[in-house]
Amino acid sequence: MLLWPGDVRAGDLFSDASLMAAMVRVEAAWLAALHEHGLAPSAPGLDDLVDPGDLPALAEDAEGGGNPVIPLLAVLRARLAGRDPGAAEALHAGLTSQDVLDTALVLNLRATADRLHKDLSDQVRVLSALADRHRGTRMAGRTLTQHAIPITFGLKAAGWLHGVLDARDLLETAAALPIQAGGAAGSLAAPTALTGAPDRALSLVRSAARTLDLPFREPWHTARAPFTRIGDAFVSCTDAWGKIANDVLLGSRPEIGELTEAPADGRGGSSTMPNKHNPVLAVLVRRAALAAPPLAATLHAAAAEAVDERPDGSWHVEWPTLQTLARRTVVAGSQTAELLAGLQVDPERMAATLAAARPGIDAERHRLGDDGPYLGATEELIDAALTRAGKPC
Repeated sequence: MLLWPGDVRAGDLFSDASLMAAMVRVEAAWLAALHEHGLAPSAPGLDDLVDPGDLPALAEDAEGGGNPVIPLLAVLRARLAGRDPGAAEALHAGLTSQDVLDTALVLNLRATADRLHKDLSDQVRVLSALADRHRGTRMAGRTLTQHAIPITFGLKAAGWLHGVLDARDLLETAAALPIQAGGAAGSLAAPTALTGAPDRALSLVRSAARTLDLPFREPWHTARAPFTRIGDAFVSCTDAWGKIANDVLLGSRPEIGELTEAPADGRGGSSTMPNKHNPVLAVLVRRAALAAPPLAATLHAAAAEAVDERPDGSWHVEWPTLQTLARRTVVAGSQTAELLAGLQVDPERMAATLAAARPGIDAERHRLGDDGPYLGATEELIDAALTRAGKPC
């Protein structure tokens, strides 16, 4: 994507191809559940029935029914019929389009969360090392853009670390996304009719959930908290990274010069000013932090507008919103991990800035009659952050 530099970092994650593959997985898991319950003669694999070459036609045909499940199902049935007519007839029995698409989105969101967990873990490791290494690196603390009191860079890094840990905790909870299977209006009427009893219909859903390695939950076709929670978790990540990026951008201004992005071939240059070394990673992470909250807000608006038993438009707006938010969060996570891994800290410049801020920066200390370094509980606060991160001193 030309207008979202770095999108390549997300690769095929939550791409149209991966979404199509996930929809096929859902149909296959449901067919296997039908077979297990004696409602389908067989449960052949479906993966080889479609490939990325089918995407343009599916995208075009999706307009006819308003979602991509309908044309995909037509292709699967037609191609499966030549191989296994009985399975083709049983395919999708008891499901509705929303069941397939919602669960396919869940599978892609879970893959996104797995990828983010790796980057978050890398960030925790690097931030823990920064906080410990620079626990005594004194610098000027700033409030409302002005010098406040002395702090250490280790304490600032510990604050970054807490933000990342908060995001990781929220993501771990939100990533436990369940299967969605409710039939035409969320009552499991068709699965109950097929199986002959409500408990067997629920058993059918549980079986499909096990195949997909997803938790079971009653239908949530109009109760969209699973999607709003994961969206909020993604934004908590970009919030934490945006804070880091903003601090790096401030610290890398030439007149401050306390922080610097690691140089890399082809990065940070200008089209006309050869003297420049722009903090591009921090700029792009900040971009993601600015763009993510409105996407999560769209998910909340859609949840509030989840009218009737399948909403007209608010369901549809969730799909591209989740895809865009997920991919952009993954990109920002990768960029933040790289930014932190190469971050260059200049203790001498920090000390010089602190010295230049005196005597004003010591005003509170003098007023209180404190003759010490005036660093408060810095050591204990850093130790607490490291302990929380699983890196106790």
